[in-house]
Amino acid sequence: MTDHLQFGGEIFHIVGDAALFWPQENTLLVADLHLEKASFYAKTGQMLPPYDSHATLTQLSDIAAKQDVRSVICLGDNFHDTGGEARLSGEAAILLRQLTQRYEWTWITGNHDPQLDAIWGGHSRLEQIVRGIALRHEADPANREPEISGHYHPKLRVETARRAVTRRCFTVSDRKIIMPAFGALTGGMDAAQAAFLAQPDAARHGGAMAVLNVTGKIIRFPLDLTKARAAAAAG
Repeated sequence: MTDHLQFGGEIFHIVGDAALFWPQENTLLVADLHLEKASFYAKTGQMLPPYDSHATLTQLSDIAAKQDVRSVICLGDNFHDTGGEARLSGEAAILLRQLTQRYEWTWITGNHDPQLDAIWGGHSRLEQIVRGIALRHEADPANREPEISGHYHPKLRVETARRAVTRRCFTVSDRKIIMPAFGALTGGMDAAQAAFLAQPDAARHGGAMAVLNVTGKIIRFPLDLTKARAAAAAG
């Protein structure tokens, strides 16, 4: 076990269970905040706890404060829908404004928020290349260069003698990292399926792992891409 992750010739630290700190760049990476998800569902009469945005941003603020962070890059689906940015209000809006003033802030747009005006600060873009590593929302299976993305919300189910435990995780292959969803109200996809969709040929290049931060140590679980391939073919 180690306390860091090596990828694309760089070193990353998993912070909490859903963020990556890139010390060489003093940058924090997060994905799939899905801010204002509860208010989106409230419009259709489906009531969720209305504090998701504030909870997500508070956690992000706490994590960033504990690292030597200069910049924050959010890898898409930052808001749950295109109207979420305008609906953000109250303490959550104040907190986000403080964060974007404190850090160099980049919003990578996603499928849920393809048009993002950055009204609370920062700047938006489709993707970004840093030190030869592509940062985007959804993995490009054809891309042969190292890439970090979100979109699939990977989770790992581990069965023990007493119970089954499901936790969000990172998936890592030779050229792809899929980040878990950071948002407070987000579901998930089976980690093996997410890894296969991101890189269908991963089995020929060393396979893929589910990676979790457990009490400061990185734990790796090999993923069965054979089952994921069969599920994709059947679906």
